[in-house]
Amino acid sequence: MVSQSNKQVFTRLNNGVEMPILGLGVYDMHGKEAEQAIQNALEIGYRLVDTAAMYGNEKEVGNAIKKSDIPRAEIFITSKVNNIDQGYDSTLHAFERSLGNLRTEYLDLYLIHWPIRGKRRETWKALEKIYKEGQVRAIGVANYLIPFLEELGTYGIVVPAVNQIEFSPYLFLKELYQFCKKQDVQLQAYSPLVRGKKFEDPRLVNLARKYGKTPAQIILRWDIELGVSPIPKSVNPLRLKENFDVFDFSLTKEDVALIGSFNENLRLVDDPMVFF
Repeated sequence: MVSQSNKQVFTRLNNGVEMPILGLGVYDMHGKEAEQAIQNALEIGYRLVDTAAMYGNEKEVGNAIKKSDIPRAEIFITSKVNNIDQGYDSTLHAFERSLGNLRTEYLDLYLIHWPIRGKRRETWKALEKIYKEGQVRAIGVANYLIPFLEELGTYGIVVPAVNQIEFSPYLFLKELYQFCKKQDVQLQAYSPLVRGKKFEDPRLVNLARKYGKTPAQIILRWDIELGVSPIPKSVNPLRLKENFDVFDFSLTKEDVALIGSFNENLRLVDDPMVFF
């Protein structure tokens, strides 16, 4: 379910929590550059900031949010448990460290970053404990393909609210998309813009001309039309603004289908199945 308020669009997670459908990913951002990018994004209208312990920049995220005039309750903060911290007790400790680094009393969303073999069950149980105690508003997973989600279903009590994966028109994981939709798990896309590697695709360029938008905006709008939550990364103020300016147009059903035909199984990061 998607709702809109003052240009910001929200998706309702399976536990009723509303999450901005478009957010800022902060992978590989550090120091003052990271703080400034986050502050710029918040000024533009972004209200979802996605970080992770693995990124090593939770402190910068916390600093930027503290420096903003926006109430904490209006900002949706996501972080993830690092691979080296997975396991029951170590995940609980890692979560507390993330709260401290982010200078917040709670998180909006906490994810298992990767489906590490031999650690998945205990790590999920730790997330369920954190969720039950009210320290996080929603819990989920990242990089979980169908086999991992099916496995989680055999021991999980809480259904993941979000599954964050690498997802783009050039890595259109249609079966996983449909599986998550059926299970009411919000799919979230990292590297949705393929790091700009496909911006010169003539098919994408033609669509950009048709709608008077940029290739990046066409891709992000495609995600939103599908009900997928994209979290593009940028430190460039102009790119940040461009990426957010996708709520004033819609794609036709035919063009959504056309973009969905661009798939070439193009991965920029590891295939999660190496962890199965």
